[in-house]
Amino acid sequence: MRAVWAGVAGLAALVVPLPADAHPHIFIDAAIEVVFALDGQAEGVRLRWSYDDFFSLTLVAERGLDPDFDGVLTPEELAQLNGFDMGWLPEFQGDTYALLDSAPVALSRPMDWTVAYEGGKLISTHYRRFDAPVDLGAAALVVQAYDPGYYTAYTVVDATAKGRDDCTVEIFELDRAAADQILQDALAEFAGDEAAEADFPAVGAAYAEEARVICEG
Repeated sequence: MRAVWAGVAGLAALVVPLPADAHPHIFIDAAIEVVFALDGQAEGVRLRWSYDDFFSLTLVAERGLDPDFDGVLTPEELAQLNGFDMGWLPEFQGDTYALLDSAPVALSRPMDWTVAYEGGKLISTHYRRFDAPVDLGAAALVVQAYDPGYYTAYTVVDATAKGRDDCTVEIFELDRAAADQILQDALAEFAGDEAAEADFPAVGAAYAEEARVICEG
């Protein structure tokens, strides 16, 4: 996500300089809701991102909001934040990837976004349609959350299906030991290279967490 919203994703790194191997800089708890239409086909996914306390506080303070530090934002202040993470560059995939039987499923650009500030955390939501309705049949629909550059770390904390009651949804966590080894092997190629931060290896897929949806029909 680092290259997507300039001046936002870089805030954490700017406040506390970190070495290249200190990735990630931002931590997000993600909730995934697969939405089904009345005909039983999956039509899109609603995503909820809860940002870590440090990033949330940094962004709120940088924008001069919550001056009394009571952890409560006025409706006017929230309005200033709505969409803070939706200024995507054309090439940005939204750190969300859908697969049906291992085949990629295209997603729209984000829409219907919201923002909240609760318990010292910024929480945003947005909706993305599938380019065409998805008939699951006997196949599993997989929705993955990860940043290819691993600037942001995602943990899938909740996954649901809306619109059908014959579907099971499971969360599959990453193999952290294997992912860490992939990261260390990639970083070894940057030993002594000051450009490692700018050209950080694209190891984020190794840290992907995912929701798998299987329906009976």
